[in-house]
Amino acid sequence: MMLKRLKEGIDGLRERAGVPVRACAQQADVERRGQHLTLYHRPTCPFCMRVFIALARLDVPVPRRNITTDAAARNELVASGGRQQVPCLRIEASEETRWLYESADIIAYLEEQFGTTD
Repeated sequence: MMLKRLKEGIDGLRERAGVPVRACAQQADVERRGQHLTLYHRPTCPFCMRVFIALARLDVPVPRRNITTDAAARNELVASGGRQQVPCLRIEASEETRWLYESADIIAYLEEQFGTTD
């Protein structure tokens, strides 16, 4: 009973903050699908910050690779994605890997995939 009230209180705070409130099974699915994504970024990049905010608002955990401190990530981004531009979202689907650049495009993709419809 106490845990139920606590969850309801947290869900209320999340709703007021604009964060989706999902059932446990739905959130587990979001987390599973988020593991098929990787965000390449630089911590000081303002466009990367926009994507970080969208990920937090949508409550989507996505692995991140900092190309400033991780040379392997930087090399992978250039070799496979074709550019050293961040933010870049690597999307792994079936047998295909897609590299999505531009913060507005990344946010639109995240909204389409993980946004809630009221």
